[in-house]
Amino acid sequence: MKVAVIGSSHGGFEAVRGVLKDFPDADIEWYEKGDFVSFLSCGIELYLQNVVKNVNSVSYATPEGMEKLGVNVHINTEITDVDPEAHTLTALNVNDGKESTEKYDKLILSVGANPFQLPVPGKELGNIYAMRGRDWAIKLKEAEVTPGINNVTVVGCGYIGIEAAESFAKAGKNVTLVDTGKSILPTYLDPEFTKILEAEFKKHGVKLALNQSVKEYVGDDDENVSSVISTNGDQWDADLIIETAGIRPATDWLKGKVDLNEKGMIKTDEYQRTNQPDIFAIGDSTEVTFAPTGKKQIIALATNARRQGRSAAMNLNDEKRKTTEVSGSSGLHVFDYKFASTGFKDVTAEKAGVDVESVFVVDTAVPPFVHDDKLNAEVYFKLTFDPKTREVEGAQIMSKRDVTANINTISLAIQQHMTVDDLAYADFFFQPSFDRPWNIMNIAAQKAQDKLDHK
Repeated sequence: MKVAVIGSSHGGFEAVRGVLKDFPDADIEWYEKGDFVSFLSCGIELYLQNVVKNVNSVSYATPEGMEKLGVNVHINTEITDVDPEAHTLTALNVNDGKESTEKYDKLILSVGANPFQLPVPGKELGNIYAMRGRDWAIKLKEAEVTPGINNVTVVGCGYIGIEAAESFAKAGKNVTLVDTGKSILPTYLDPEFTKILEAEFKKHGVKLALNQSVKEYVGDDDENVSSVISTNGDQWDADLIIETAGIRPATDWLKGKVDLNEKGMIKTDEYQRTNQPDIFAIGDSTEVTFAPTGKKQIIALATNARRQGRSAAMNLNDEKRKTTEVSGSSGLHVFDYKFASTGFKDVTAEKAGVDVESVFVVDTAVPPFVHDDKLNAEVYFKLTFDPKTREVEGAQIMSKRDVTANINTISLAIQQHMTVDDLAYADFFFQPSFDRPWNIMNIAAQKAQDKLDHK
């Protein structure tokens, strides 16, 4: 059996690993249009902040290592067309422009997504960067030490924008963070958390330009960007723009080949199969099933892509594994604060038209007699639940101490349809240097019980 895998990031890599495990006799053809295999964009921040020194280490694999395992790795090879009936691919060598036709028995599409570029005047100017992929990582690192780049504007305040803003603030740049939302991280955290993080950004000199968007990029005589004009009329200096205003699926070439939805996402079933026999799709160009609703939506996370890649590999010949429903669990830091969230928040539930209630708890990480500021930092926790069924629907946690692993427990609670009553007295360990006698999840669930029982 010849298995072709297109794309080498999280999903593509996991699919190849899965095929190696489940079909050791298969011929695996792994296609990557760039010159580097399986670069992890989620590691760019660590590289920019000098936690990771070598950009080439931010990867799952090397061509040489995968070839030793029996994988035929094709770098600098862009797949430009697929013929589902003939089971063939058109492969373009990006170095010499030569095309070839390649056969497959099974095909796994892990084509990913491209950064969205704002369609505003001045978009063609120089020094407008994205933050996705190895090439951009290298350019961003160089920009941190380039003379003349002092004022940096980051467009978009989701996870990638937050990472960019913090990285360039730590590099000593004057950073402005602009977004159309009224708060940072609007789909990840509720206001109880974002107001603290916004103050933290301001403390570190990052200017917030919220409730507005970019109207125009203005250039200088060198044809590079020099300033930004926003939709509310403000203008500020900018030697570098980092656009993190979302992504778009890289699926234009698949129109008419596999079924796409109105957003260009590849339609798949729970086994990662497309409408075409022997073609599977995974990663950022597909949707995943959101556990709190049971409906598909866009949740572009590495964990989801790898989960899908594993399922696709297992299901090549028959239905063996449905892809697990997810809660959208994720985490990040903003300077000293570490946070994580999963499932519904108040802000996302309102947009989805879902009725939820929440409780907010502030506590210390360990008992008050432990007088150590780092060990006994404040912990902020918010638990979201269905007021009718009492089922847990989501949570958010934040502290200067890393307590983010609690969110994994809440994610499992969502998937298992646990109620606040189940969580209120759930068994968690206690040791004074680690935790409180009642875990903060217990405390929040008990508070939710009181709220529901005394309505």
